[in-house]
This record gives sequence, structure tokens and C-alpha cells, in this order.
Amino acid sequence: MKKTVYLSLGSNLGDREGNLRAAIERLRELGEVSAVSSFYETEPVEMTNQPWFLNCAVAMETERMPKQLLSAVLGIERSLGRNRKKTQPKGPRTLDIDIILFGNSVIEMPGLRVPHPRMAARRFVLEPLAEIAAEVRHPVIKKTMRELREALPSGKPVVRRV
Repeated sequence: MKKTVYLSLGSNLGDREGNLRAAIERLRELGEVSAVSSFYETEPVEMTNQPWFLNCAVAMETERMPKQLLSAVLGIERSLGRNRKKTQPKGPRTLDIDIILFGNSVIEMPGLRVPHPRMAARRFVLEPLAEIAAEVRHPVIKKTMRELREALPSGKPVVRRV
């Protein structure tokens, strides 16, 4: 049975746009990509002494189970130059793919928590996500992506790049 999943993609090393576009193409091998947001320039969060990120959100339909999807997206990260062992968790990276929502599921397993536990506080996730899924509801908080985005305090800039 197909599920709609939402992913957040980010890159701040190398050809950031090229990295995101290559990842989106690779995601098409895992299911039907039904929407891709604009790309957004975003200031790093937490570890701020690094290049700015380019972020986007992707909606896709997949028959994969959560653990299978996680394994596949980690494989895409590796294939595009991400080495999680050598990189600090919040540090610079060629590619980061996070599973933000997996249908209406709430998932708690080693290495994967969905909905993403910090999504409601991250403008760099909510701005692109609200663009492609404004009326989708968070399965725990019960607010739409638009409502979550509008509830964020002003702060870290997120600049849309077509």
C-alpha cells in the first residue's frame, strides 16, 4: 500500500543545487515524486560557523516501509558524498535527507523518529514543506504545516530561490 511521505533535503558543500537535484532524481527510484518545493537559502542552525544551506522539501508516494525508506535515503546520501562517520551531526554536508512525515504514522525506532522531532521549530523545514503541503496535518500536534510555519517566531532567514 502506497504512503505519502515528506522529506527535507539540504546541502551546504560543493554544488548545493546539483546535490539536491541529483538526490531528487535518485528518490524517483524509490517511488513517485509528486511534488518538489522551491529551493531556499537558509542560515545554519546550532552549528553556525559553516556555509549556508540550500534546502527543499519533497513529497513522494512509496510502497517502502519506514526502515526500508530510511536505508535507501541513507544510501542516496552516501552515493552523493555524505560520510556520516566523518561529519559532525550538525556540521557541513554534501547532502542531508530527513524523513519528516510518513503518512499519518508515528514511528519510534533506532535511527528514525517520525514525525521528525524538531520539525515544528525549524523554519528551514516548514517553509518549503508549507509550500507543497500547506494543509497536511502533523499527526501528533494536529496543526497544518501552514499553521506550524505561521506559529514560528521570526528569526533565522529563509530566502526562496526559484
